[in-house]
Amino acid sequence: MKKVYAAGVIYVLIFFVLSVLSISMLEAAGEGALDGKTFTGTMGETGKAGDKEELVFKDGKFTSVACQEYGFGAAPYTATVSGDTATFEAETVSEKEGKMHWTGTFEGGELSGTAVWTKEGQAPIEYWYKTTLQK
Repeated sequence: MKKVYAAGVIYVLIFFVLSVLSISMLEAAGEGALDGKTFTGTMGETGKAGDKEELVFKDGKFTSVACQEYGFGAAPYTATVSGDTATFEAETVSEKEGKMHWTGTFEGGELSGTAVWTKEGQAPIEYWYKTTLQK
């Protein structure tokens, strides 16, 4: 009888440990996975030269510093982590200028990707960005 009880306790402990690990991995892969990171570099319309850009991840939100002057504020982001690579997605909104849908990949200290600007009455415009993690 004691062996059956001990085996039951061991199974419950294993289940508990695996549950905690699974929750931790989901949290790391979800919102906030890039929190505390700031990237600087360039951003420009696809096919054109870029201008200075700073991308900030803080408190589960993403901000493009260059786009703030056009009314685009901080927005929640989602991120997926796989090994040493993280991908993210966010959509920033400006009351006057529409929306920007951001996607990017962080690997080897660099974050690069695209942002597509959509605004009523105009065709979508795609931008590229390439930035480096600031220490």
